[in-house]
Amino acid sequence: MSIVSPQLLKVNVGSTHSVSALLSRPSGANACFVFAHGAGAGMTHPFMEQVSDGLYERGIATVRYQFPYMESGSKRPDAPALAQATVRATVAEAARCCPGLALIAGGKSFGGRMTSQAQAAAPLTGVRGLAFLGFPLHPAGKPSEARAKHLEHVDIPMLFIQGTRDKLAETELLEPVVKRLGKLVLLHRVLEADHSFHVLARSGRNDGEVMREIVDTLSAWIDTNS
Repeated sequence: MSIVSPQLLKVNVGSTHSVSALLSRPSGANACFVFAHGAGAGMTHPFMEQVSDGLYERGIATVRYQFPYMESGSKRPDAPALAQATVRATVAEAARCCPGLALIAGGKSFGGRMTSQAQAAAPLTGVRGLAFLGFPLHPAGKPSEARAKHLEHVDIPMLFIQGTRDKLAETELLEPVVKRLGKLVLLHRVLEADHSFHVLARSGRNDGEVMREIVDTLSAWIDTNS
């Protein structure tokens, strides 16, 4: 499928902020993944673009977007309240632009965590599931489950795609968290991948193969939950 250039959107977050978003919608799509970037890179980062393009090729629309701090060129992430308001506003904009499409929300690292916090605080209208690409369970070198407590208040399906070398989510901590969350939650382990889903040459795989695995897993899960 030939990929068409994404449509630039502007999302108003309350009366004080607005952010950019990119809509990619293939013909015949029945679902849209609304996903946010990680703490250190915006919506045009190659990882975000590859996920969007990969889903487009598999017939799934995407809306990827900026947080206000990234939009303004700052390196300091927004406070959770503003980040969660941005998630909520962008989901509403995606629903407006893609009527009739099932909505899945989530994101890479920080973006996924802010989406889950927003959902835990009050359900995101129309969202049927959450998908996390490298959920940051704890800071590097500081293993803890503290960042997972709010997930107990999320009552829709969730997908965790996580590298087994991810230093922000030690496997022995994440696995019991997922198990406690119940049958609606799926953990997909990407062997030998780190938090950026990079694999070492000695793993016998390359980053392109890993990206195909990520997008195949994500698209199949979205199809099941849309």
